[in-house]
Amino acid sequence: MTDGRRPRLADVFPVLADEIAELLRAEGDPLADAVADLPCHGRCACTAACTVLLTAPPGSSGSVVVPLERDGIGVFLLSLDPSRTAITGIEVLDGRDPG
Repeated sequence: MTDGRRPRLADVFPVLADEIAELLRAEGDPLADAVADLPCHGRCACTAACTVLLTAPPGSSGSVVVPLERDGIGVFLLSLDPSRTAITGIEVLDGRDPG
C-alpha cells in the first residue's frame, strides 16, 4: 500500500509495472525508479473501452505525454504532471486488457 488506502500499481499489475520501468530505464529516464511505488487508482471510467490506468486521482491527468515503444511499436503512453516528475496515468496501447 502506498498511503494506507491505495494499492501500489506494482502489486496490482506487477508485469505491467515491471515492463514500464524496464522501458524507462532503457531510455535513461529517472521516472523508472518511481514506477514500483505508483498508487493504483483503477481504470479510467470515461468509456468501457478506455485502456488508461490512473496513478493519480481521476481528473489529475497530466499535460505531458511520453510514448514508450518496444521495437518501434507503441506500447504505452504515460501522462506526466507539468513538472514531468510524476506519472498520472498509463494508456496501454498494445491491445492487452489493462484489467
